[in-house]
Amino acid sequence: MSGLFGDDEPETLEPEAPPEGPGLFGDALPAAPAPATAPTTPYRVLARKYRPTQFADLIGQEAMVRTLRNAFALGRVAHAFMLTGVRGVGKTTTARIIARALNCIGPDGTGGPTTEPCGVCSNCVAILADRHPDVTEMDAASNNGIEAIREIIEAVRFRPMQARTRVFILDEVHMLSKPAFNALLKTLEEPPAHVKFIFATTEIRKVPITVLSRCQRFDLRRISVAELSQLYGSVTEKEGKTIEPEALALIARAADGSARDGLSLLDQAIAQTPDGEHIRAAAMVEMLGLADRSSVFDLFEAAMAGKPAQALAITDNAHARGADLGELLSDLLELVHTISRLKSVPDLRHTSELPETERVRGAAMADTLSMASLGRAWQMLLKGAAEVEQAPDRRAAAEMVLIRLCHVAELPPPGELMRRLTENPGMSVAASAPSPNGGGGGARAVANGSVRMEAQPIPQGPVLSSFRDVAALVAERREATLHAHLVHSVHVVRFAPPVIELNPQPDAPRDLAARLSAVLTEATGTRWTIAMVTSTGAPTLAEQGDAADHERRKAAETHPLVQAILLAFPGSKIEQLRDSSLDSYGLPAIAALGGEAEPAGFELPPPGTDDFDEPTNFWENTP
Repeated sequence: MSGLFGDDEPETLEPEAPPEGPGLFGDALPAAPAPATAPTTPYRVLARKYRPTQFADLIGQEAMVRTLRNAFALGRVAHAFMLTGVRGVGKTTTARIIARALNCIGPDGTGGPTTEPCGVCSNCVAILADRHPDVTEMDAASNNGIEAIREIIEAVRFRPMQARTRVFILDEVHMLSKPAFNALLKTLEEPPAHVKFIFATTEIRKVPITVLSRCQRFDLRRISVAELSQLYGSVTEKEGKTIEPEALALIARAADGSARDGLSLLDQAIAQTPDGEHIRAAAMVEMLGLADRSSVFDLFEAAMAGKPAQALAITDNAHARGADLGELLSDLLELVHTISRLKSVPDLRHTSELPETERVRGAAMADTLSMASLGRAWQMLLKGAAEVEQAPDRRAAAEMVLIRLCHVAELPPPGELMRRLTENPGMSVAASAPSPNGGGGGARAVANGSVRMEAQPIPQGPVLSSFRDVAALVAERREATLHAHLVHSVHVVRFAPPVIELNPQPDAPRDLAARLSAVLTEATGTRWTIAMVTSTGAPTLAEQGDAADHERRKAAETHPLVQAILLAFPGSKIEQLRDSSLDSYGLPAIAALGGEAEPAGFELPPPGTDDFDEPTNFWENTP
C-alpha cells in the first residue's frame, strides 16, 4: 500500500534491544521483559545422547582399548590409525576419543596426552562440539576426489592453531578414489610430528595395502547380544522406562552387533510406549516385523514333526501380525544354528550367552533331533531363503519351503538309507528321498514302515576292499593331486562301500569329496557317497606308513645280526629297509575280501639260509 505521498510504506521493524550499561543520567536501565515462552532444549536421539566420551565407555572393544592405553603410557602413539568394523560399533566415536586424548590439557590447562580426557578443558569441549579448528573430520564418501586430499596435504604443513596435535579423521576411507589414495601415501608415510591421521572404514578389503601398511590397524569386533542387552537395559533405566527382558533380547538381536542401530530401535520403542507402561516384547515383535520367538520354536517343532497343517497355521498368524515370512525363514535358520551349537557344546545350556527360551526349549530340541536332521533342515532353509528373495510372491515361496521341510522330516536321514543299502548290497532303493536342497528325488515307496527295495543288477568294476585300494585306484587314474591328499590329508572314520566317511585336515581342498566321488563312480559304475565328518578317524595313510617303517626299523636295529655288523663297522648305519611284501604305502598287503592285514614288522632270515647271502635285500651299509 502506498503512503500519503504515493511512496511505499516503511517496513515494520523489530523493536530494538535495550542498550547495555547505565542510563544517560547514571541510573540503571529497566530490565528487559522476559520472553513469553522459554526456549526448550532440542531433543537428542539416544544414539547421540549416550555416545561414549571415554575409552572406558566403549563396550566390546577391550583389546583395542588396552593397546591404546599402553601406547599412551609408553609414549608410542602411532601417527596413523585404521579402524575397521561393521556399522555402529564405535569407529568414529573412537577416533574422536583419540583426538581428545591427544589434545586434552586438563582442567588446570597443564595436562598432557592422556587416555582419560577431562571433558572440561577448552580442547575437550570444542572437540566434543565438533568445532575444534585443529580436528578435521571428513566424510570420504562425499569427498573422495584428489582435490579434497590436496586440501588435507596443504593443511598438514601448518602447525596447530590452539591444540597440541592436528588430527584428521576420514570416515569411510575406502570410498577414496585411487588417485586420492596415491596422493595421500607420501604424507601418510612421513607426516609432521604434530599431525595424526585416523581412518575409519566398513570395507577394509577395499583399502589399498599400501595405505594399510602405513597405519596401525584395529578391528573393532561385533558387539555380542549379551553386551548389547546390558547396554540397552542401562539406557532404558536412565530414561526412566522399564522394559521386559524378552524385549531387550529382541532389540539386541535386531541390532546385529551395532550399538548405534540398537539405540535407534530403543528410541523408537520408547517413543511408542505410553508413560508409565512397560516396553513389552509383543510390541517389539510388531515394531520390528518379526515373528514371536515362541512361534518360531512352535513352527520348527511342527516342521520337524512333519505337520504341514500346523506349520501353515502358525505362518498365517505370523503374516496376519505383519511378520515377513522371508524373515521368518531367517529366524528358523538362526534357530537351527542355535540348536546345533547346543547339541555340539552342551555347556552352552548353563551360560547366560543365550536367552532363557533358547536354553530351555532349544536344549530339549537338541536332545531330540539328530545332527543329520539339523543339517538337512539347514540346507533346505538356506536354499529356501534364497528362493524367497527371487520369488514374485514371498509368502507363497516361504510356505512351499516349509511344506517341503515337513515332508522331508518324515524320511529317514541319508545315512540310514545308505546303511540299508550296504546291508543289502544286491538291492537298491526304489525311489530316493528328496535332496537336501528341496529338489525332488522321485516318489517314496514305503511298505509296512520300511523302504521297499527292488533288485538291481550289481555293476561290475574293481573290488575296493580298503581305503588303500581306493587311493591306489585314484593313482591309477592319474589324479596325482587328489591321490596326494588321500594319502596325507584325510583320516578314515568309516569305510563301508559305497559310503566313506572322512575327517579332513585343514589343508584338504573343499571339493575333495566331490572329486573322489566322481572318480569312484566313473570307475565302478556305482554311486559313491563321500561324507566329511568331524569324528576321530584312523591315521592317514602316510602316518600309517611312517609308523610301520618305524617299527620295522626298530626291529632291525635290535636284531643280533644287525647289531653285530654295526659293531664291526663303526660309523655304519641302516639307510633303507626293503620288503617286497609291502604295498606302495609301506604297509602289509590286506587279505582279499576284507581279511586281516599281515602283521607289520621286520624279520631277518636266520644265518645259514639262502637269503642270508644277500644282506643288501634288507639294508645298506654306509661306512
